Amino acid sequence: MSTKASIPVGAPQRAQPESLRARTLKAALTVRDLQKSLAWYLDVAGFTIEQKHEYEGKVRAVSLQAGDVHILIGQDDGKKGWDRVKGEGFSLQLVTAQDVDTVANEMKGRGASLESEPADMPWGPRLFRLRDPDGFILVISSLPPGES
Repeated sequence: MSTKASIPVGAPQRAQPESLRARTLKAALTVRDLQKSLAWYLDVAGFTIEQKHEYEGKVRAVSLQAGDVHILIGQDDGKKGWDRVKGEGFSLQLVTAQDVDTVANEMKGRGASLESEPADMPWGPRLFRLRDPDGFILVISSLPPGES
């Protein structure tokens, strides 16, 4: 009796040992001013509040959602220094089936200052970039060609 599961003919072979097959990515960002960042993510970027996280009666972090994307923003406690740079060399790419130009125009109408205007990339998608109050870059991208 074999202990190996039978693999259907023609099924793709998986690496052994099997590699990580994550389903989602959730980001946590430490921010200088939680209320300022919260206002930006709600009013400019268009996220909604999923949950507020309190400690000792004070909101210390907020879970945000936009479609299937989840971001936690948490108040910096200053233990690593108030002057440390945040967001440098780091970006989050949010892929959407929405028209990227329309999304960019709506965000600009709500006060966003774009790092780059919507443009077609050589690898296929159309995207633009904007920076949150702490310097984290959000890249808003169309679906890759052929995906819907």
